Amino acid sequence: MPAPSMHRPAELPRRLHRIAAALVAAYVLVHLANHLAALRGIGAHIAFMRAVRLVSRVPAMEALLLLGVAVQAGSGLWMLVRRARGGAPRRPLFERLQAWSGAYLAFFLLVHVVSVLSGRAVLGLDTNFYFAAAGLQIRPWPLFFVPYYGLAVAALFVHLACALRRRLPAPMTPAVRERAAWGTIALGAVLAVLIVAAFSGMFYPIGLPPAYRATFS
Repeated sequence: MPAPSMHRPAELPRRLHRIAAALVAAYVLVHLANHLAALRGIGAHIAFMRAVRLVSRVPAMEALLLLGVAVQAGSGLWMLVRRARGGAPRRPLFERLQAWSGAYLAFFLLVHVVSVLSGRAVLGLDTNFYFAAAGLQIRPWPLFFVPYYGLAVAALFVHLACALRRRLPAPMTPAVRERAAWGTIALGAVLAVLIVAAFSGMFYPIGLPPAYRATFS
């Protein structure tokens, strides 16, 4: 009988990370499309959000999403800590980008989920367009929220680009894989700028309702 692999315990968090990633990524991409709808106006964003909520606000689905976020963030941070403690030599650029973007996404997901749940349960707010836009409208909060939101979108596409680079079909050359990865990263940067600009009021005026303004005033 072959000896048990010493790497099997370390594989469990990695497998959980991949399973949770499929669920979380599906929701996050829909959420991203929701934010892109804001380019057409506040009404378009809210209408899209209401349609998505018919599924995402079902209690069982919401619980599954929250579990997925917890598993995704927790397993990702576990792997980062384990790698740091291992004292491994300096890794290639895309491996470092994947680690850095994953760390920021874990931070963002945990903070964002707690913020949204608190907005609903504690403040009694509808966490819609105005909830996200409030932090970008009232000074000095944009100094925090512009990089906070912008880096989240950029980090998502960096993380996806690193995974895409590894999983593209074998016949593709390393050069093609790298171009695809950098193209994905560039797309993420463009979308980050557009989304933050929309919520900042760059394309149309945003009149914050008093309840949302009060959260930062």
